[in-house]
Amino acid sequence: MVGAAPGSIAAWRLALRLLRRDWRSGELYLLAAALILTVAAITAVGFFTDRIETAMQRQGGELLAADLAIDATRPISASLADEAEKRGLKLARTLTFRSVVFAGDTSQLVQVKAVDPGYPLRGELRLKQRSSGLDTTNRVENDGSTDPATSAPAAHAAEIPVATGPASGEVWVEPRLLHVLDKQAGSPLTLGARELPISAVIAYEPDRGGNFFQIAPRVMMALTDVEATGLVNEASRVSHRLLIAGESDAVAAYRDWVATRLPPDAELIDARNARPEFESAVDRASRFLHLAALTTLLVAGAAMALASRRLVERQTDAVAVMRCLGAPRHLLTRVFALRLLFFGLVAGMMGVALGWLAQFGLAALLADWFPGALPAAGSTPAWVGLGTGLVALAGFGLPPLLQLADVPPLRVLRRDLGPPRASVAVSAAAALGALALLILWQAGDPALAGKLLGGVAAAVLVLGLVASLLVWLAGRATNHARGIWRLGLAGLSRRPTAAVLSIVGLGLGILALLLLAVVRLDLLRSWQETLPEGAPNRFLINIQPGEVDALAAFLRQQGLKSSGIYPMVRGRLQAIDGEAVNPEEDFEDPRARRLAEREFNLSFAVQMQGDNEIVAGRWWADAEAPSQFSVEEGIAETLGIELGETLRFWVAGRELEAPVTSLRQVQWDSFNVNFFVIASPSLLAAEPATYVTSFYLADGEEALVSELVQAFPSVTLIDVGTLLEQVQGIIRQGIQAVEFVFLFTLVAGLLVMYAGIQASLAVRRAEHGVLRALGAQRRQLLLALAVELTTAGLLAGLIASLFAELTGWVLARELFGLPFAFNPWLWIGGVLGSGLLVGAAGTLGTYGLLVRPPLAALRQSG
Repeated sequence: MVGAAPGSIAAWRLALRLLRRDWRSGELYLLAAALILTVAAITAVGFFTDRIETAMQRQGGELLAADLAIDATRPISASLADEAEKRGLKLARTLTFRSVVFAGDTSQLVQVKAVDPGYPLRGELRLKQRSSGLDTTNRVENDGSTDPATSAPAAHAAEIPVATGPASGEVWVEPRLLHVLDKQAGSPLTLGARELPISAVIAYEPDRGGNFFQIAPRVMMALTDVEATGLVNEASRVSHRLLIAGESDAVAAYRDWVATRLPPDAELIDARNARPEFESAVDRASRFLHLAALTTLLVAGAAMALASRRLVERQTDAVAVMRCLGAPRHLLTRVFALRLLFFGLVAGMMGVALGWLAQFGLAALLADWFPGALPAAGSTPAWVGLGTGLVALAGFGLPPLLQLADVPPLRVLRRDLGPPRASVAVSAAAALGALALLILWQAGDPALAGKLLGGVAAAVLVLGLVASLLVWLAGRATNHARGIWRLGLAGLSRRPTAAVLSIVGLGLGILALLLLAVVRLDLLRSWQETLPEGAPNRFLINIQPGEVDALAAFLRQQGLKSSGIYPMVRGRLQAIDGEAVNPEEDFEDPRARRLAEREFNLSFAVQMQGDNEIVAGRWWADAEAPSQFSVEEGIAETLGIELGETLRFWVAGRELEAPVTSLRQVQWDSFNVNFFVIASPSLLAAEPATYVTSFYLADGEEALVSELVQAFPSVTLIDVGTLLEQVQGIIRQGIQAVEFVFLFTLVAGLLVMYAGIQASLAVRRAEHGVLRALGAQRRQLLLALAVELTTAGLLAGLIASLFAELTGWVLARELFGLPFAFNPWLWIGGVLGSGLLVGAAGTLGTYGLLVRPPLAALRQSG
């Protein structure tokens, strides 16, 4: 039959026939499970990130509420707006700043946006219509197809598009602000010196760009009402934005014209870079989640290799018969390669389907990071996941299967010849090559991929060596054990390779989860415990110069000790030692680039703060000292600033330049007010400034906050405790998403264990048959099996707990400078939890061996 069907068509047909037979017999289920799990992990992350990127691309100019925008920290020159109007472009202005609002005695930090009637130029504002009778119909855009004034009300919380922002004398707010303040639409809201009613609830704001890390809720008001609040003056920390929209050619021409005329404190933004921090954060999150998914591939790859080896053993007799019937080696090689390809496509598509379902879990965990519903994902992640699965299958599963072509025909008569021995070097090289290719693909950077691959190889090597040592020790313990304990421990030492692979695979999954779930909390708890008693937990910013003395007197009268009231001047770094600063070209480090791009909070002082220490150079002698800077040593290292070099800043419309005469070490975790760059008074004392301070407010004294802010309405209060809770909540959601991905890794570890058991199934069947024939009871064998598998789980948990503890110690001591405390729960959860999970799952998975009669088991084993 085989000889009569030469050529490619025969190979395809035979491959499909063998694939159907193997699938029906169940021999491919384990290999399929490993491949499906790998593809599911990759595609779940891919579908999720694709939905985010699609949302960003579809929004386009809506992210900006315009086609072009000019951002500045000072009022934008009227000449820039006049030129835009001459070119026939539409204009709108916004002003954004932080403040504190009041509803009765309750206060809340908010992000205020003041808009003029032209806002927005692109996209649309949408308000929530509720059954409370809130009237927004006079602002609804009417295209003539419906009459908004007479149309039936929408469902509860329906969204209504509006043409402009709030009218004078009212404010709109986000729903979460109503929740925090326990208020409803129509309630009064105190903003500075004005009390304005909440006339609408914002459902969607086009240039909000998502509430990604937006801690303060939005309050929107009319631009004409800002002056009456008393919150903004020349030195206030505000962001001015001029929005521009029109025909694409006119906008492009204006962009070229204005690009060379912007002052140093202004920035030109278009739809392509409207949300660089959002796009950058999404890109980093996408890469991290994809690399986390590759951990599943690494562990599941071991299961593929073991399952492939088991498949080779099961296929040896059939291949020997085919060789006897005249099948040439090249035909068998082609058949096995095609069979693996067809299998990979089928299992890969199943993995894509599972990944498509799993991505909804990621979207649910991170729902608060993005406004509204994300659009549907495209097909690209499915192809990427399918390609990843095929590459992984080729690297981990193909080498053992190709060895089947070398089965000798004599195997039909001589069972003692056994299956062909695969080359360990070839298998390892293929697996490493596949892993390197996939890491390079996901990392997108050869240098980063090399570091990751080296780190993975080193981690796996160390884990493997430790696992080998523990398995060896378990074998030594066999000599001192009795009964079922001896029998169970002997199972590990008789199959050391499978035991080590199982322990390493499980250990990687458990290690990842312990680091995220336990060590992270330990580090956070250690940091919180190192905060000094009575450390400031409230910051006051935007203090006006005329309020400094009165505010200091208020704090003294209330018994509130501040860390000092310090001036703050905004400035943008323009040059270091005469060389112009170009963040994109000068700095490869993303943190350095962000620091160079943003505005600095500069300060000036005669005396250095108590929690600062000079590490290089000297502090100035008095207020009359020449112009000079003192720079914090960390940012100096990041930006490459050396002692003696000059810094040039753009401050309040002019350039200021001075040398760096000292470097300081700052104790940031004191929560006192501190600055990266401090100038001598002679340099900055004449510049417009606001002031900042911090103080400690004990529990039960919150009423003083309301009194303070009502007495000083222009002051913005930041509750550090609440801020930290909100940041921790955001981080917690991100960690849960990563944990969700690492659950695939843990399941892959269980697959490795099960694959190891299946790979040794023939040997176990023979062993159990002999032991049953010699009088061993089924209960004894079951307990021995439980001892073997539970021990493997305990060893995997022990390795994971050990490395998690060591990682936590290194992070605490070397990176964060924190004391590290031993956590017994990490060991209890890691070791005992792993032992119980693996022991129970493994015992149930192999129970079928024990219910077979001993004679049948011995006959099947030959």
